[in-house]
Amino acid sequence: MNSAQLHEDAIVIDGLVIAKWDRELFEDMRRGGLTAANCTVSVWEGFQATVNNIVEMNGLIEQNSDLVLKVRHTDDIRRAKAEGKTGIIMGFQNAHAFEDQLGYVQTFKDLGVGVVQMCYNTQNLIGTGCYERDGGLSGFGREIVAEMNKVGIMCDLSHVGAKTSEEVILESKKPVCYSHCLPSGLKEHPRNKSDEELKFIADHGGFVGVTMFAPFLKNGINSTIEDYVEAIQYVFNIVGEDQIGIGTDFTQGHGQPFFEWLTHDKGYARRLTQFGKIVNPEGIRTLGEFPNLTDALLRNGFSETQVRKIMGENWVRVLADVWGE
Repeated sequence: MNSAQLHEDAIVIDGLVIAKWDRELFEDMRRGGLTAANCTVSVWEGFQATVNNIVEMNGLIEQNSDLVLKVRHTDDIRRAKAEGKTGIIMGFQNAHAFEDQLGYVQTFKDLGVGVVQMCYNTQNLIGTGCYERDGGLSGFGREIVAEMNKVGIMCDLSHVGAKTSEEVILESKKPVCYSHCLPSGLKEHPRNKSDEELKFIADHGGFVGVTMFAPFLKNGINSTIEDYVEAIQYVFNIVGEDQIGIGTDFTQGHGQPFFEWLTHDKGYARRLTQFGKIVNPEGIRTLGEFPNLTDALLRNGFSETQVRKIMGENWVRVLADVWGE
């Protein structure tokens, strides 16, 4: 089958989208043929503000039920595919919303949260992000990992420091992920992962979602979809065809104030990084252009089976393992 047919037939999952949630975005997800996406509902927010974000997302899902549905189980991902909708997996990019309450892990699972990143760039009660000296996983962090394993929430390590990441990988009884990362072998950056780190997570049953966030790509804002495929190929060569997927980090619809909030500690304190201009790679500038990625992977020598795995099947398998269904 040709690339358009394959894309239409395949399960397509984006392991990380942090876009401006509205109907226009959901329509673009449908244009792109997305079966499901891990959608960020918490970064710097504490418990209450995160609950408010979930309430808002629930309302949006309800108002746009012709386009999207809420994902709690992998069966919901398959249902989204069957119904021609996009499944919304609610995820956090920071465990800050758990505050110092172990019981909040179960509470958020009950609200539909499926993936939680342990830290976002800086230190929290669990461990250390990638932009400061890494003190590793705390005692409370170990409890949180065990609780996330128990209730079925996936541990994400994309913005987490190397030492904390290693200790979470060793501590977790379930697969963990870098939901959206790039290899430092192609570009040295605090957010990118070394060959050793990529191999370590894969060797311990973990999962790597490859991002296309331009500041972390080799050619920055001049990158094209070919640069993205090069990064996918690089990671593929290290982790193999069963432990790799997509995690674009689409920030569609957001303006500069949003990036200012993201790049300051806690959203308001010290500046952590400066992205400069944000331009997605040419050929996949919007979620609606997702079919171009299937085409580019096929053109670059990936087999149909490998493309199906990378585009979504691997995500479904690993989520089923963590979620227990």
